[in-house]
Amino acid sequence: MAESTEQLRLSPKRVFINDINSYSSGQIAQFLSRCVVETPDPETEEEERVTSDRSRAYHVVGAAGDGLEEDGAHAQQVEQLNQDERLLKLMDCDVIIYNITQHAEQLKEASWALSALHNKMSHFSAPKMFILISTVMTWACSKPVDCEDPELPFIDELFWRRKAHPNFQQHIELEKRVVKMGKTNKKLFPTYVLASGLQYGMGEQVFHFFFKTSWLGQEKEIPVFGDGSNIIPTIHIHDLASVIQKVIEHQPKPYYLLAVDNSNNTLEDIVKTVSSALGPGKTQKRAFEEAYLVKDLSVMEIDSLTVNLRMEGVHVKELFSISWRCESGLVENMELVVEEYRDTRRLQPLRICVLGPPAVGKTSMSKEICNFYQLHYITVKETISETLAQLSDAVKNADPDAEYDDSAAEAEKLLSSLKDSMEENGGLLDDHVLLRVMKDKLMSNPCRNQGFVLDGFPSTYEQAKELFCECESEDGISEESSYSKGIIPDLVLCLDASDEFLMERVQNLPQKAVQKLNYEEENFLRELAAYRQRGLEQETVVNYFDELDVAPLYLEVTDSQETDCLLMQKIFDRLGEPRNYGSSSREVQEEKRRKEEDGLRMEEMKAEERRREEEETGHGAAGWEEWSKGLEELRRQEKALLDDQSTSMRSYLMRNVLPILSQGLMECCTVQPPDPVDFLAEYLLKNYPNNY
Repeated sequence: MAESTEQLRLSPKRVFINDINSYSSGQIAQFLSRCVVETPDPETEEEERVTSDRSRAYHVVGAAGDGLEEDGAHAQQVEQLNQDERLLKLMDCDVIIYNITQHAEQLKEASWALSALHNKMSHFSAPKMFILISTVMTWACSKPVDCEDPELPFIDELFWRRKAHPNFQQHIELEKRVVKMGKTNKKLFPTYVLASGLQYGMGEQVFHFFFKTSWLGQEKEIPVFGDGSNIIPTIHIHDLASVIQKVIEHQPKPYYLLAVDNSNNTLEDIVKTVSSALGPGKTQKRAFEEAYLVKDLSVMEIDSLTVNLRMEGVHVKELFSISWRCESGLVENMELVVEEYRDTRRLQPLRICVLGPPAVGKTSMSKEICNFYQLHYITVKETISETLAQLSDAVKNADPDAEYDDSAAEAEKLLSSLKDSMEENGGLLDDHVLLRVMKDKLMSNPCRNQGFVLDGFPSTYEQAKELFCECESEDGISEESSYSKGIIPDLVLCLDASDEFLMERVQNLPQKAVQKLNYEEENFLRELAAYRQRGLEQETVVNYFDELDVAPLYLEVTDSQETDCLLMQKIFDRLGEPRNYGSSSREVQEEKRRKEEDGLRMEEMKAEERRREEEETGHGAAGWEEWSKGLEELRRQEKALLDDQSTSMRSYLMRNVLPILSQGLMECCTVQPPDPVDFLAEYLLKNYPNNY
């Protein structure tokens, strides 16, 4: 009996979550499926507790989808069912969670499930809990708590004063129904409403447009729709899941709770921080109506970005002890959220360094890699030119009325340093200045987002060490330890070829290309000799990467076309597929629809072509038949004419020619001349009647 009681105590609660393949429900399902029951035995191994089904706190049941990944084995994914089948699944669960924060179509199903369960209370074998995850948009049009103190926040206990955004009336009506039905029998069917702030983290949803636009780096300024001064209540999706877990465990007395973090960030604060962390660092205010032109934003998300509320989840703070991930909000935890965004969406950058002697093909191969993986192509020459142009623009566009502009002063100082170094070194930069410029480029947001291909740099061990080293403070303690991690290459590609092959390649280049690359014979041989000499040194660039456990990929170049194919295959084998954004679901659907339309047009064209061919074939057959009849008639007429002409000719010969010819032949037989033919001809001429 004791053993069965222990088994019952440790058996996981069955939890149903709707729309499990969506961002929000999927993350909540993942969180709950990983929760374990706290065991009183301190000697229980952590790994044993985590992997044991008996120690699982929850067994998640939900609609089919991709929401559960690593722990999918501990969640039952069911296919779409009809209402009777769905009700049987709900009746088999201890906790029913309906999330209506993302898709309005879930409202109808949530309302049906609430009513169906309420009507079946008499058939419950054990108490069931119903949790509605709603949104703070049901508070969007609420009057201020105190008109004289606009900074006074809304709290849970004031939920009766809430007034919903016009497009969220059905949400607030469902909230009221949940509260009302929960009062019928609180012990058998307790119900809760969690008004969630706008959710963020683990890949993003409502804020995804700003993250994606910043990450892509195609816009010089990230848009802020409206004036951006509206305060947006938010909560990390992991923290929302923690609140839900605490509600399930403790079944608190308050049935309406605000699930928000402690931040009071404005929309402008959020977009500026995202832009600085991932994008150009600049924002631009635009008319709010322009948001409706953005394909990546749904109407529900656009409405959510208009909310302007100061809120405080008092019940959550007072009743639960939550291990917050982002209690202070999105802006304060942007570094963590950005890392989650990259990991969840698999947007980790690819960093590649291409080394090799002059004329081996580093540039062409680097550009090919960039095109395939959508990376940034980095060279020393272009980076210096770009830096000079940017610094000149910064100095030129500095505000003259500002008493002191740190950024402008820093730009002017660096620009002067660059120019002085180039003047002293014949147009080149000192190593310490060059390395600073290159490091700043590699640490720029575009390179940190997508990655880069560094062409032919660094060339020495010391340059590599300085470029990729960690920054240290004056007391020798390393600071910004992640600095070097953000630029250390994932792959070092070492191309090489024989000197004869390289010289032959240069000799076959057009004269313009030779001049552009500075590959005149003397310069080329000097560069090649310098490269070979550096390779003989005790410490080389490749040695440095070996010390960092970055194994170089060597490739001997013998034939250009063959090498390109072989290299790309080896790089693909080492790095895998590109890690950039693929087509969105909308783009995939549009492409599918476009292909279907193209297919239909092609079929119509083929059908029209077949019809024309059939018509032409029919016309041709009729024409051929008519032509054949005409030709037969012509032949008949010609035959008749020939027959008439033959008859007249035969009569003429019988009457006029044959008699004299017969006489000539008889005479020829009598005389027997030496040449019968001439004799016959003369006979006919002499004796042929003149009147014929």
